Amino acid sequence: MICKKRLFFVCASLPAFLFATMVSAADVPQTVKTADGRTLKLVWNDEFEGTGLPDPQKWTYEHGFIRNGEAQFYTREREKNAYQKDGRLVIESFREDYEENGQTAKYTSASLITLGKAEWTYGRIEVCAKLPKGRGAWPAIWMLGVNRSVVRWPKCGEIDIMEYVGHNPTQIHATVHAAGKNKHYTSKGSFIRLEGVEDRWTVYALEWSKDKMDFFVDDNLYFTFRKGDREIEPWPFDLPHYLILNTAIGGSWGNAKGIDDSAFPKKFEIDYVRVYQ
Repeated sequence: MICKKRLFFVCASLPAFLFATMVSAADVPQTVKTADGRTLKLVWNDEFEGTGLPDPQKWTYEHGFIRNGEAQFYTREREKNAYQKDGRLVIESFREDYEENGQTAKYTSASLITLGKAEWTYGRIEVCAKLPKGRGAWPAIWMLGVNRSVVRWPKCGEIDIMEYVGHNPTQIHATVHAAGKNKHYTSKGSFIRLEGVEDRWTVYALEWSKDKMDFFVDDNLYFTFRKGDREIEPWPFDLPHYLILNTAIGGSWGNAKGIDDSAFPKKFEIDYVRVYQ
């Protein structure tokens, strides 16, 4: 897969008329072939070609202090923290004194979700992104079961397509979480070492079928979770899940080596999100 921004860098030195032709010919692929040979069709995407706030027909927001003892306050519909520009979505995190409805924070960020807008069971979910820099940053591309408000976590299931912590800038993680048969939760994951993900566009993808999940970085398969790898009860991964794009600051993992206040603002840039089924 090639991000739109990558295509630009490759083609920028070509004559203008040829560059325009190549960009036009490189429109969003309507089908993809999975690693196991299936052909899937595009069912949902956002190329972030607008300006200002993200498309409200596709995205809504988590709001406030949400989880993991994180330091950031997630704002809602605040263009400073989440905006479209130059064909990309930017989730921008700030070190700032912030107050809302009697709550105070030293950091702001955004968490965009498709809950109530779009949900999927199985398929290929791919996101082209450039990650934020600095200790304390904890960006993620992940999914939760839409029944979370009813059955709660971890019974709803969680699929972490990409997690990254700024204090360990060469590791991309993928993890699956669910309720354990004889314990509160169980999980399995892996990571791949990759240089420069804060400075270049990278494609993170999940190929999810009935019996397994394959996780990729730039089409390199580095982790497979198969049904039966963990004793999970109930099995949540045959039910709809929604997508989350966020940058947390600090928290149980992001704060392992503290927060570097000199590294703000932090930008999590997303070139596109595409879903194939």
